[in-house]
Amino acid sequence: MKTITYAGIPEDLAKLETAKIVLIPVPYDGTSTWQKGADKGPKAFLEASENMELYDIETDSEVYQQGIYLAEAVTENSSPEAMVEAVHQRTKKFIKKNKFVTVFGGEHSVSIGTIRAFNEMFNDLTVLHIDAHADLRESYEGSTCNHACAVYEASQTTNLIQVGIRSMDSIEKTVMDKEKTYFAHDMVMEDSWMDAAIDQMTDNVFITFDLDAFDPSIMPSTGTPEPGGLLYYETLEFLKLVFKEKNVVGFDIVELCPNEQEKSSDFLAAKLYYKMLSYKFQNENIEDNFESNFNDTTQAGNKKSKFNTEDDY
Repeated sequence: MKTITYAGIPEDLAKLETAKIVLIPVPYDGTSTWQKGADKGPKAFLEASENMELYDIETDSEVYQQGIYLAEAVTENSSPEAMVEAVHQRTKKFIKKNKFVTVFGGEHSVSIGTIRAFNEMFNDLTVLHIDAHADLRESYEGSTCNHACAVYEASQTTNLIQVGIRSMDSIEKTVMDKEKTYFAHDMVMEDSWMDAAIDQMTDNVFITFDLDAFDPSIMPSTGTPEPGGLLYYETLEFLKLVFKEKNVVGFDIVELCPNEQEKSSDFLAAKLYYKMLSYKFQNENIEDNFESNFNDTTQAGNKKSKFNTEDDY
């Protein structure tokens, strides 16, 4: 992937030493089972980002001025397990540098590594999973690091809340916490779902956002589009509340499967990413230092030490 600054921002705002935000691209598509192309998602997202207006009307801010460092892409693809471990270690490295760390995939299996890192570094973590699919299979096609398993580990080690779900296998019912799952067909009938979901969150929240959570009418370019999805402004309303009420410690966005004939999906992904940053930093002065509340102890942040937590970088 060509080394550029995020959204074409000036180089002095894109230096690791001074940037508050880190963006890690992960162009990986090793386990998707229908439409291929999510490995091209980060490139399409970055190209679309270069064409955005960088003033956010709603928050009256220009969040890029907080500094956004575009990290080298994680390109490990020898196996799903190796990719997950590479994402895990790279994400953890930047968290330890006191940065607000974000990841753009690639397919949803990349989130296994991302979530693992945040879970080790932040106490009492909630994972907010916004998606059309439950992604709760313990293993699929011979691997626990498949896109269909994206949040199984999180279901066992974090406070997992799922929003927008409208497709799943019956086996996933044995794992799913239905009290913390907001199905799309219920959400459309019940206005109180946003407050209910937020009430179930702990203070520290990591968001994993699969773009197929959106309805295909506004996000057709994804690997597995499902009818009946979220629309743009209701999604922003929910995200704005989460960022206001909770300490969002980081997020990832996955499953952009770009189509040369349809660029609006690329642009939606770019705007969503920038909007989420705008919500995070809207009350932060540019000159203020960013202070993460990660737990830098020898015990993994959420006391889940069965995974490789080697800190040699």
